[in-house]
Amino acid sequence: MKKTPVKPPTSNGPFCLILHPNDQKGTQVVFRLIVVAWLFLVLMISLMKFSTAITVKNDSTVLNNLQDLCNFQLVESLPQDMPYGPNSSAAKPLYQAWMELLNMTHESIHVVSYYWTLTGKDLDVNDTSSQQGEEILKKLESLLSENISMFIATSVPSKVYHSTDLKVLEGKGAHVKWVNFGHLTHGVLHTKFWIVDRKHIFLGSPNVDWRALTQVKEIGVLISNCGSLANDLWKTFQTYWDLGVPNATIPFPWPSNYSTNINRRKPLEVQFNGTTTKAYFSASPFSFCPEGRTFDLVAVLDVINDAEEFVYVSMMEYFPTSHFRHPPRYWPPIDNALRRAAVSYNVHVRLLISCWIHTVPSMFHYLKSLSVLTNPHTNVTIDVKIFIVPVGNHTNIPFARLNHGKYMVTDKTAYVGTSNWAEEYFSSTAGVGLVAQQSSVDPAKRNTTIQQQLRSLFERDWNSKYSVNMEDLPGQKDCVWKDGFQSL
Repeated sequence: MKKTPVKPPTSNGPFCLILHPNDQKGTQVVFRLIVVAWLFLVLMISLMKFSTAITVKNDSTVLNNLQDLCNFQLVESLPQDMPYGPNSSAAKPLYQAWMELLNMTHESIHVVSYYWTLTGKDLDVNDTSSQQGEEILKKLESLLSENISMFIATSVPSKVYHSTDLKVLEGKGAHVKWVNFGHLTHGVLHTKFWIVDRKHIFLGSPNVDWRALTQVKEIGVLISNCGSLANDLWKTFQTYWDLGVPNATIPFPWPSNYSTNINRRKPLEVQFNGTTTKAYFSASPFSFCPEGRTFDLVAVLDVINDAEEFVYVSMMEYFPTSHFRHPPRYWPPIDNALRRAAVSYNVHVRLLISCWIHTVPSMFHYLKSLSVLTNPHTNVTIDVKIFIVPVGNHTNIPFARLNHGKYMVTDKTAYVGTSNWAEEYFSSTAGVGLVAQQSSVDPAKRNTTIQQQLRSLFERDWNSKYSVNMEDLPGQKDCVWKDGFQSL
């Protein structure tokens, strides 16, 4: 087709074509095709606008939930026979928090826990300290008798083999799924959270275990009347629940109904105790992070990197390596972030790490390699202390008497999680974290920020008689590291 560009009087360039007469018929066909294509484009744009309108409508539900007047409470359990001073900081006792949560239940309960042992019989232990756990189990049974829907996800493999709790609850109507993380990721389901009526949440370090109530030091959060966050955490529950079937495989990508728009880049703004708070949930491993969900390791690194003044960490186990692989593999992302914060930005780092009779001693060498970086002349400070729960006369209770908490607080952010800090807890084991920021509070209400509350608990423990310097570990009978650093 012969084309000759010409410039019409009203044109600013060669945009008009004069066609040869023989080409006019073909041009009409082309023109009609262009019209059809244009109409199709208009139709597609209209459909896209309609789809966007639906999405906006769904998102507006979340935005409307920003008006939730959420109530936030820190929760902890302090083992029996481990007293603090009379004026020490304290959080809500775990037993009270779980009972409060269950008493608020009207419709449904969703629980994720690595394992369940709520009775002394589960461990073949006869001890009065199991009473609180047994009361929790009875409360759960009573809720089932009131036609409350109960959904429980737990791990395969599990380190508890003789517990009858789930069989009892399943026999009374609870829906239970054993999620085979051994098959799915070669890890375990280490997550611990509760969701009640899709608007109340408990998340933290305790498994559903009577020892968590009376024999193990734990930390968590209770968030009530907060449908916006509860519904987002429920999506993580669904990732476990829907794979709790034989021969399940992890979808990639996850279907859109598992996705979230609440994450590190777009935290949800909610009211916690009347104070505007930015919050989101993270998850691990990465394969269990549908679109929009922040990977737990990224959340941890973000919190460290964002700190300007201090980073305080309380953790059961700390390894810059793999922990369950032999020989261990070097895994430095968190370790590097702590070193960089202290050395490059003079952020004050404190690590309060648990020791008990089952601690792997190699951990202390890694901790020592951090503490030796302290240099007052360059304003570099990495302090390490070891927290030891006294065993006392509780030797009859297995796998107890330790600090099991997993949290971090900085001058800007609070992080409460369910994972220890070692490679497998992020690469193959399921866990979650809550990241929350409060920049200011109303002075008239005399509330303290979440960061200040968590810092108070940390400093109480740090300054307590249960925290010792590493050089003072020799002779500590309730810690496996009895001989000290003989080679240093």
